[in-house]
Order: sequence, then structure tokens, then C-alpha cells
Amino acid sequence: MLELPEALARARELNNALTGKTIANVLPPASPRKFCWFSAPIEEYVQRLKGHAFVRAEGFGIFTEMDFGEVFLCFNDGASPRLLTPEEKRPANAQLTIEFTDGAALTFTVTMYGGMYLHDGNFDNEYYRASRNRISPLSDAFTEEYLQTLIQTAKPSLSVKALLATEQRIPGLGNGVLQDILFDARVHPKRRASSLSSAEIAALHHSIRSVLAAMAESGGRDTERNLHGHPGGYPVKMGKRALSNGCPACGGAVAKETYLGGAICFCPSCQPLS
Repeated sequence: MLELPEALARARELNNALTGKTIANVLPPASPRKFCWFSAPIEEYVQRLKGHAFVRAEGFGIFTEMDFGEVFLCFNDGASPRLLTPEEKRPANAQLTIEFTDGAALTFTVTMYGGMYLHDGNFDNEYYRASRNRISPLSDAFTEEYLQTLIQTAKPSLSVKALLATEQRIPGLGNGVLQDILFDARVHPKRRASSLSSAEIAALHHSIRSVLAAMAESGGRDTERNLHGHPGGYPVKMGKRALSNGCPACGGAVAKETYLGGAICFCPSCQPLS
């Protein structure tokens, strides 16, 4: 799923791959999905995008956005872009295909759910606004004091996972990237955020910024695929490998539980709840 590291990595890849390309045609879903969302009838995508040249891409929060001059196309969540050469076969489950004048094509498939949204620069969507307007964890404004303020103004009963990975309080930080951040900070995901000491908040702040930066610089997590279909370069620590091989720090068994609508992986020894 698209979280901040992947949003930034996909934007970088699109800038490298699409500069100088012009759209020749836009094709509708080859196999429509119920949980794939568009912001307008597909005919409007064709009318408004055809003939426009790619300007630039930008990643923020849980979105990657492409600028085509007078119109923008952004995607999020489980929407996966792939750049194909003229010789490569288009996927049978493509939900949107953008063909360029040189024969290349950018296709989007959707895992579980996701959207590709066409807009004129004023996209009225609460998640888009949060991703655009709230302080990014990789910006200079995301200070330790800012994190302390988030904790102090939240409900005292709120867990660390709920604080960091729900409601887009921190844009682009979701359950996927959370596991490695909390492992690096040695904080249990069920721990009450209000119980963190000043030293623990400092460690958490450092982990949020350093882990997300490492993920983004590596082209995203190795559990996600890039524009060319290859896994990202960041090896996820708290995931399937850890469940099989043990904690990368202490070697102990790693636990997996369902919590707040998603799976959490943690080391009970390195990340004690109390």
C-alpha cells in the first residue's frame, strides 16, 4: 500500500521516466473493480488528458500526483503504477492505462482498493487535504516539540499506533511503515502515547524521521514494487522474515497480532508493553 516512502519514490521514478512524454490516449478499465475509484467519468479522463505533456510528479502523504499542465492525476492506497515498453503486454486487470506517443504506457492496477483521481488543482478530498496541508514527518517543521504537542493534545488513552498511524495525523505514516519505526524506537504499538517519557519521545521522533528517510531513499519497502515492477530497496525488519527468523536485534520470537484494524508485528523483549 502507498505510504510516504512509496509516494516519494514513485514520484522520483515518474520524473525520471516520463519527462518529455506526451499522452496519446487513455484507456478505461480492462476489468472494472468495485473498490477502484475515479473522480469523474472515464470519458473525461480521455478528453482532459489526451495531448498533454507530462510536467512533473510530486509525492506527499499517501498520494503521488502527476502534473500535466492544466490537469492533475493523483493516486493513492492500493493503486500500483507500472511503466511498460511498447513491446510489453498490458495487464488484463489494468484499471487505467495511459499511452504515450512513443508507444510506452503507464498502467494502474488496484490491490484491494485504491483510486486514480483527475482534478484541476482543487481536489476536495479529506485525505488529500491532510496529505497536502499537515506537517510532513520528513520536513524541518516536524520537530520533537511538534511530536510532543501531538501526544499532549491527544486523548490520554490513545495508543502509540492509534496516534501515529490513524486519521493521518502524520501524513503518509500508516500501519505498514509503523512496524519498523516502533521497533527502531523500541516502543510497543499498544503502549499509551501519554505514558512515554521525554527520552522515549526523543527516540520515537528520531526513528520516525530516520526510518522513513531510509525507506524513501531506498526506493520504498521491499514489500512494495516500483514503477518497473521490482521490489523496493529497503528490507523490512518487522514483517514475515522476522516472524520466521526471529527478532533482528535479540533473536527472540516476534509476535503478530491484529490490532486497530490491521496486523502489528513486534518483539516482546525489545518492545515491552509496560
